[in-house]
Amino acid sequence: MKTVMCFGTFDILHLGHLYYFEQAKKHGDYLIVVIARDETKKKQKKKVIFTERERLKVVQSLKVVDEAVLGKVGDHLQIVLEKKPDILCLGYDQKINEKELQRRLAEKDFHPKIIRINPYQAKYQKSKKIKKLLFNEI
Repeated sequence: MKTVMCFGTFDILHLGHLYYFEQAKKHGDYLIVVIARDETKKKQKKKVIFTERERLKVVQSLKVVDEAVLGKVGDHLQIVLEKKPDILCLGYDQKINEKELQRRLAEKDFHPKIIRINPYQAKYQKSKKIKKLLFNEI
């Protein structure tokens, strides 16, 4: 059984997120989604509408997701090393260098395949754009 892992905040769940999960799941049999922690978002100075527990509950409710977990504060690779997925799927807009990620994991003697997922209507299905539209309307 191939395990796939993907990552994100998933604050306002939209079709772009569902597409990300569906595309990731196509690469394996079991999909684990890692939810960014509130503390991590705070350190990055990024606002979230829903708490980590609320975001976790929403993602857990999706059929395509086999397991949803909260990420680790500090060492973001810890959850990857605990779950040992065969494949890591990154979103098209995640600012993670694949070669650097591969190097850091190799230092820990872990060598998953890393795949970058293409966007789904990036012009419209992007949390930042949706939040901007929502809050400009209110």
